[in-house]
Amino acid sequence: MLTQSLDKILFFDIETAPNVADYCMLNDEMQHLWTEKFERLSTAAPQKYEQMNTAEEAWEQAAIYAEFGRVVCISVGVCYIKDKEWHLRTKSFCGTDERQILIDFFELLGKFMISPYHTLCGHNIKEFDVPYVCRRALVNGISLPDCLQIAGKKPWELRFVDTMEMWKFGDYKSFTSLKTLTAIFGIPTPKDDIDGSEVARVYYKEQDINRISVYCQKDVVATTQVFLRMSGEPCIATENIESV
Repeated sequence: MLTQSLDKILFFDIETAPNVADYCMLNDEMQHLWTEKFERLSTAAPQKYEQMNTAEEAWEQAAIYAEFGRVVCISVGVCYIKDKEWHLRTKSFCGTDERQILIDFFELLGKFMISPYHTLCGHNIKEFDVPYVCRRALVNGISLPDCLQIAGKKPWELRFVDTMEMWKFGDYKSFTSLKTLTAIFGIPTPKDDIDGSEVARVYYKEQDINRISVYCQKDVVATTQVFLRMSGEPCIATENIESV
């Protein structure tokens, strides 16, 4: 059962890409730093990087590290009641200007997170989305909104709901993907033409921001439906979901 009103939850997801299109575009210092990073990663998880012999070949992996990546899309979802039924409206902030994406997202947070009862919800946001957004904001010289000023706060003081953490039930040993949860809960999701590993290619080579936006919004919808199922509530009907 829901412990708070659904319309006080802002569901969100981010998509990221390497900070530049190619490794050769990095200056000497950043090339050296990424090479050091790659060597540590490949030593710690050789099976993951066995097809990548050099730091240059592994450059697309830089997308998941805020020091070497950038935010290319942030999608959000808000629930509301209409005709006595729950509806979901999604929206994306995306483009080639990372700083503006973050500014626009933070402006929305300022308008939405107006009380201690308003929260952010996403899948694995505590380990990825939230820290990534905060780090990239600092790199871009942007002040963090109050809800993201989390330094020194206790875990129960954070205004975040993480669906992956909900599924763990205190188990810290495993990672369960959003795709897996939609499958086991029988939540229908449209077949996507890309996945997260292809975002960098679509962003830099195809320059198709709209395609990334659509993909990111689908993850927001999936997160919302998973949250509802884990809260003992029915999913929102497909016909009640819209994007703006």
